[in-house]
Amino acid sequence: MSATAAISRVEITGPGRNLLNPEVMAKLEAGLRAAGEDPNTSGIILTGVGDVFCGGLDVPAIQAGADPIPFYSALISILKLIPELPKPVVAVVNGDAVASGGAFVAVADYAISVPDAKIGSYEVSVGVWPIVAQVPLIKRLGARAAIQNIASGEPFTADQAVSVGLLNEIGSADQVDALASEWLNKAARAGKTMASGRPSVYQLEQLNLSDGLDAAFKLLSQAYEK
Repeated sequence: MSATAAISRVEITGPGRNLLNPEVMAKLEAGLRAAGEDPNTSGIILTGVGDVFCGGLDVPAIQAGADPIPFYSALISILKLIPELPKPVVAVVNGDAVASGGAFVAVADYAISVPDAKIGSYEVSVGVWPIVAQVPLIKRLGARAAIQNIASGEPFTADQAVSVGLLNEIGSADQVDALASEWLNKAARAGKTMASGRPSVYQLEQLNLSDGLDAAFKLLSQAYEK
């Protein structure tokens, strides 16, 4: 397989600051699934339209009377899906990625950002705890670094996000796509092994060392039985 990635681009397109409602998230999930299943795609860029990555759930719609449960169900479905995809995902943070937008950044394999983006949770600053959006941040950063953001309600600057491991690189608006492509080109060298290898990272991350080694041996044995 060529080391050059065939990249699919999936964009977050929502009202206002690319806010997420069930319809927006259904389209987003369908785009991610289609890219993951496309045999001509070896990598996925996840980004927002315009100058914002994602401002989180469409809270104004919920405040106006929409049932919040379908919003959170759709969000959780996407956050579960991304680590299970057979293709690597790069979050290209073209602007602020806050609340659920920060969770998308945390759950992606790689993340590249413009310098002035704010990334992470802000909900505590308005008296709300981000009970769902905090989970990917905790898993990516560990509780100590995650709570620096979550419990203050102050999103990370791009520089801070690099220092805690939420971002891989920072680049100008005209550089971020090229930087993302570099990561996907490197990942493309895995060839067909990416489809099973990538999900295994996230599966094994849930286990302690002993159980992880046993699970890895089981995966290895299954591979040789095919």
